[in-house]
Parts: sequence; structure tokens; C-alpha cells
Amino acid sequence: MEVALVGATGAVGVEVCNVLKARSFPVGRLRLFASERSAGKALSTPFGDVSVEAFSVEAVRESTYAFLAVSGAFALEHAAALAAPGGPIVIDNSSAFRMDPSVPLVVPEVNAHAIGSARLVANPNCTTAIAAMALYPLHVAFGLTKVIVSSYQAASGAGAEGMEELRSGLALSLRGEEPTPKVFAHALPFNVIPHIDAFTENGYTKEEMKVTNETRKIFAAPDLAVSCTAVRIPTLRAHSEAITIQTARPITADGARELLRSAPGVRVVDEPARNAYPMPLTATGEHDVEVGRIRQSLVFGEYGLDLFVCGDQLLRGAALNAVLIAEATLPK
Repeated sequence: MEVALVGATGAVGVEVCNVLKARSFPVGRLRLFASERSAGKALSTPFGDVSVEAFSVEAVRESTYAFLAVSGAFALEHAAALAAPGGPIVIDNSSAFRMDPSVPLVVPEVNAHAIGSARLVANPNCTTAIAAMALYPLHVAFGLTKVIVSSYQAASGAGAEGMEELRSGLALSLRGEEPTPKVFAHALPFNVIPHIDAFTENGYTKEEMKVTNETRKIFAAPDLAVSCTAVRIPTLRAHSEAITIQTARPITADGARELLRSAPGVRVVDEPARNAYPMPLTATGEHDVEVGRIRQSLVFGEYGLDLFVCGDQLLRGAALNAVLIAEATLPK
């Protein structure tokens, strides 16, 4: 198959190439698209060196699948034309179409059935996707009624620029110099920033409301009570989330562990006596989401749990999820 990747030079684009190879996706020809400025450059990929092409709708429509690792504004401008009949199946990593009722928002292990015959499919927010992997099996078995999330998000959530600002800022700080933030609202080295994306009228940020609204859509649970506080932390990669749940039916920590051990895309890491629990260092580069620190809630008693989740947001929250969506549409 001919596979197009739009936004090939960004952090997510690079990971999409790696995942396509790692999962043996049937790529006959890989075409990379980026801005005019990058056109003509040869990029090293797992499929060999590939020359970057300047984006055009006509060229991308020659492919079977098109992965968009671009801004929401770019996706809004071009995605519908790319996915028109006769074109590729388009998988969009931006936020542009996530809450569009006509576009499925998919975590394949949860709601692959929602894809149906759609030609345009939205990838969820990375924080939402990581949480969904741990929460959905519990929702099916015990019925979630309330979900409270505190996310601790790596610099890479702001792309390659965010990672570079952290690296350079750390070097400056260690020399006793004051870094000047451009990507983040404040200097990130040796700091945490409870502010990701713009604030909304209700006091939550757009990032936090994405977790609420997208979880409801993916789970087909429009009345599910979900609250999130999103915090940027000075790690390079992999997001962490402390999650408290209330359930409709009684739940135990042991029952949740047993259930999650058999859940696809989840790895239970929960041996506190051995200091084994989810961490960004161990989740980085992994396809599975780590879940641990599972314990009975002191607030909700037998109807609640507290747990800790870590996942590589460039993989589970973006590239891997996008490729899994494509796999779900392959001819059987």
C-alpha cells in the first residue's frame, strides 16, 4: 500500500514511521510530506531514505492511508478534501475533528467499531488515550460514575520545541543562568506548571476539557463525570496520571489488577514492596500503558479506587494509536 505521512519532520511524524515498521504495516511505498521549506530533504526512515515532498492535496490523495501529524488549522483546511471519495483513509492526530459528531474519535482497544466506513478518523488527545487504556476495562466491568484525573505531562507534549526548551533551559539553569521560556508559560527546569493550553471560562484549560469531553465520546458515556488538572513537568517524554474513580458496582484493588492484567495494551506494574510502579522512565518507548499504585479509595470506599498510570504520549497518545486505527481498517 502507498502510505502518506503529512508532517513528517515533527516528533509525531518520526514516531509514526517507526511504528509502521515495528508493527509490519503493509507499506509498499512511503511518501513523506512537509512544508516547502523541507521539500527535497532526504529523511532516514526504517524504510530507507525517503525524499520529503511539498504538500499538495492531489499528491496525498494518491495514497491508501494518510496520517496527519499537523496543526489543527492545517487539518481543518485540508482533511475533508483528502478524505473525499477516491482518496485515502485519513487519520488525523490534531484536535480539529475530535468533537465533530460526524467523525469517529477512536482508541482501537476501546471503540474500533466506531470507525465503520468513515474515511476520516480522529486520534484522541494523548492524555485521554493513556487514561482510556486503564479506565475502559474498569468501566465495562464496574461502571464508572466519577473520574478525577491529575496529569503530569512531559515537555514532549509540546512537540520537539518543548523538548529542546527543557534541554537548553536545564543547561542554563545548571550554569546559574535564567532560562527565558518561549514554548511554556514559565521556565520548566526544576519547576512544575499547572497550565497546559488556554484557560476557558469555567476555570479549566482546554487541555483539561479535552480529557473530559473526549473520554465521554470514546466511552459513549455522555453523562460520565470527568474532571482533570493538567500539569507540565520537567521530564522529556511519557505522561503520568493519578486517577481516582468512583464506580456503580463494588470494586476491589485485587479485582482491578486481575482485570487489567488481561487488558490489551496495559501492563500492570504494582509491587510497592519492590519499588515497582509506573514511571516515565520505564514507560518511555513502550507500546503498553503502565498501571499501578492500585488501592481502595479512602473517599469512595468499596465503590472506588486510586491508581497511577504512565504512558508514552508520542506512541500510545499519538503515533501508535494512529497506526492501530489504520490496522483496524485493513481488509480482513
